Amino acid sequence: MRSCGILMHITSLPSPYGIGTFGKEAERFADWLRDAGQKYWQVLPIGPTGYGDSPYQPFSTFAGNPLLIDLDELVENGFITKQMCEDADFGADPTYVDYEKVTRTKMRLLREAFKSFTDDVGYTSFMIDEGDWLEDYALFTALKEKFGGRPWTEWDEDIKLRRPEAVELYRKELSEEIRFVKFVQYIFFRQWDRFHRYCNKNGIQIIGDIPIYVSPDCADVWAQPELFQLDERRNPSRVAGVPPDYFSATGQLWGNPLYNWDEMKKTGYKWWLKRIGKANDCYDMLRIDHFRAFDTYYAIPYGHKTAEHGTWEKGPGMDLFNAIKLDLGDVNIIAEDLGDIFDSVKVLLKDSGFPGMRVLQFGFNPENNDNDHLPHHYPENSVAYTGTHDNATIMQWYKEADEGSRAMAKRYLNPRFLERMNFCFIRNVYASPSMLAIIPMQDVLGLGKEARMNIPSTLGGNWSWRMTAGAATAARADKLRVLAETYYR
Repeated sequence: MRSCGILMHITSLPSPYGIGTFGKEAERFADWLRDAGQKYWQVLPIGPTGYGDSPYQPFSTFAGNPLLIDLDELVENGFITKQMCEDADFGADPTYVDYEKVTRTKMRLLREAFKSFTDDVGYTSFMIDEGDWLEDYALFTALKEKFGGRPWTEWDEDIKLRRPEAVELYRKELSEEIRFVKFVQYIFFRQWDRFHRYCNKNGIQIIGDIPIYVSPDCADVWAQPELFQLDERRNPSRVAGVPPDYFSATGQLWGNPLYNWDEMKKTGYKWWLKRIGKANDCYDMLRIDHFRAFDTYYAIPYGHKTAEHGTWEKGPGMDLFNAIKLDLGDVNIIAEDLGDIFDSVKVLLKDSGFPGMRVLQFGFNPENNDNDHLPHHYPENSVAYTGTHDNATIMQWYKEADEGSRAMAKRYLNPRFLERMNFCFIRNVYASPSMLAIIPMQDVLGLGKEARMNIPSTLGGNWSWRMTAGAATAARADKLRVLAETYYR
């Protein structure tokens, strides 16, 4: 069944507290999506972010980001006061997330809330249900606090290597900090569950996003080093990235540790089954970033400064997805299959049955060459975008594109009289054969360079765009709804 949705991360919602949350503005946006004839809301990964603020480098693949917690609900619960929130400094710019200020202020308020919290039945149940990952994550986070935020590879040798006596010692020493971390996760997932149910009640399905790799500085690698390609000192032997491509002449050096797929297979892919299972509980559909690495992944020797000299290695292929299906049944997965991919990746995508992605922005080039990202090539089993979180907004792209690409776009898209170019792009994506069309909110709003979410291979200034209050107007909702109805979405 044809449908459509919007891509916008929770952090980009308006809010008086410096960053978008699961509060009233999230519910208002879900209402707006319903009025706009949308069926899906795609978000970026919701894990706890660290250095660089990237949701694709979380401290845990299972935990939630404390910055997304709605403070107003904590006020309603009597954990903190409204005055505390109003007196706090979250930054003054409503179009920008000041992560340093927001993190410092919000964590202080969460600690105040923790002082007023007493265990309840929900908390106890949460501890039992999520204990498999929560115990390690809580200890990991408490240890990061103790060691001044340093990466786990720089901790004292005994706890870096998780010697049993050290683990036991620190569990006792840091027991109150561990309890605080668990409290924050309890509040996070309680609020996420409420938000998710509200969206579903309004006919909105949530598309989540899980990075294929985990951060080198995360609880997962520290707790289960045998599942990753590490040396005896727990340093990566090789790291993840991609070779030179459209985004970067020297490739992208992500630096994530690579999986030890042989060890993963010996366990029946237990860690992956838990990961997909957790994500499947949180979302209605999953987008898996960098899907191609399940077929062939790029391995760069640890210590290299660029991604130019890696090698391609074989991934688990359908063996993993067969295990997932056997354990979890049919999971709704979108495969991010962008970039230069081998024929074997196309075979894996076909065998899996998952829809791939098409990005209209990639369709235009100065040579006027035909390619898979032009809508007449889109297969029905695909998800079509004007752009993704890694692209320029469509208005920025159109302004900055070379003359040949812009001319090709104008000729192909055939803008109507008085039609704004951003809606011309949206209309063509909606008209495509793809079963699902997803549009970044920045493209709906017609914003330019100032609203770009991320520039790959750069650090600082990314992930910070916020939509201003009132930008999601009834007129824009009407316009999208008419398009959705016109193209039977």
